[in-house]
Amino acid sequence: MIDERKLAVLRAIVQDYVQTSEPVGSKALLERHHLGVSAATVRNDMAALEDEGLIAAPHTSAGRVPTDAGYRVFVDQISELKPMSGPARTAISTFLQGAVDLDDVVERTVRLLASLTQQVAVMQYPSLTRSSVRHVELVPIGANRLMVVLIVNTGRVEQRVIESSCDLLSADGEHLISDLRSGLNAKASGHQLSEAASLLQSLPDSFAPADRDLVRAVVRSLEDALVEEREERVVLAGTSNLMRFGTDFPLTIGPVLEALEEHVVLLKLLTTLTDEGDVVAVRIGHENPHAGLSATSVISTGYGTGNDVLAGLGVLGPTRMDYPTTMASVRAVARYVSQILDP
Repeated sequence: MIDERKLAVLRAIVQDYVQTSEPVGSKALLERHHLGVSAATVRNDMAALEDEGLIAAPHTSAGRVPTDAGYRVFVDQISELKPMSGPARTAISTFLQGAVDLDDVVERTVRLLASLTQQVAVMQYPSLTRSSVRHVELVPIGANRLMVVLIVNTGRVEQRVIESSCDLLSADGEHLISDLRSGLNAKASGHQLSEAASLLQSLPDSFAPADRDLVRAVVRSLEDALVEEREERVVLAGTSNLMRFGTDFPLTIGPVLEALEEHVVLLKLLTTLTDEGDVVAVRIGHENPHAGLSATSVISTGYGTGNDVLAGLGVLGPTRMDYPTTMASVRAVARYVSQILDP
């Protein structure tokens, strides 16, 4: 367990290195920080931190830089995230509230996060498997075609078109559609998608035999939307920000860019890091399972509706990162997204 004095020295080294990108020496620490100890004590503490693997000398200079383990200790001692300023919160709210649909929410969110943090922003689309039915709508398209519209609680919309042998524009057809719409929503609304699919199985039995073929076709179309295995999606913004940190990567940013192209890697990372909901998770350097991300840190959290976590969002950048500010930004944006999706 590192004592408070050495922790203060480590904190100062991290802060200075993040700000300057230059190895930090004992003289610079004494000049920039009020540590309240002698130069000899600072040197001894730095030697102890190096022995513990928390800082290292990148070359023969007297300066030291934090290691992955050093950043981990630094992040773990952050007990409370500083709230964002009033103007910043207002700007976030205004920007996100202007979104017109789910796609717009996602696009605006990643652009906002990339701008706030100057890192690569990543957001996972709300997972259908964690979503619930908000409403089912039926829209006739001519006399013999029916559009089935599934609206989930995240604002995500799925559509299917089915053929009908009866005249949907006749008085009897309109009455059937009205009854079917009511029955679908009575059984499915508010339920998780997988549960709703099971609840709809018995619906055809409540209709007249002549109408059951259409009801079955509608139920099958909803089952396709409710239970099909679909590729989850992630959206990125701010990849060009990596160019600002070229010297922070050992050889080249190539491995990082390659990892970013593999969306399955990002999905797995976000899913792993968002299991605890509102908690802001930080994975540093070699803690990342993908070799291409070993020189990066990923900060993420979950977002959703009510108490349900639907997906994750976060940022990725070099390990030399302003962790407290970035963590606060990720948390704030996630909370605003959750508010928008759960009006």
